[in-house]
Amino acid sequence: MQETEDAPQLTAQHRELLDQMLDKWSLQIMEALCDQPLRFNELRRAIPVVTQKSLTSALRRLERNGMVERVITHTRPIAVEYRISPIGRTLQGLIDALLLWTTDTLPEVEQARARFDDRQREDDDARMLR
Repeated sequence: MQETEDAPQLTAQHRELLDQMLDKWSLQIMEALCDQPLRFNELRRAIPVVTQKSLTSALRRLERNGMVERVITHTRPIAVEYRISPIGRTLQGLIDALLLWTTDTLPEVEQARARFDDRQREDDDARMLR
């Protein structure tokens, strides 16, 4: 990336926030909540491979960072609903752009991976023959 005087610099705080937003589950949670508020078990059904512990941790990180709001509904029984916050909503376009970018570039990435894996196998085979 080209740096200019006015361009923001990647600091430890930037890396920490980006690491937390781009972790294994956060993007999927944010994508699900962009559509509508969901209760915990609804989120688990929307992302079936996430464990309860991982979902809880990710939701807490997202809430701490102000991306998600945890709302207690005063119904019987009391329920907790998660919804995207106004600051989290600002990420929707970026999330959509990332998903579009991965969709567009995935074939090229898969080809690069295959070339790399082929070279690795050839290198491994050559080492075994020595």
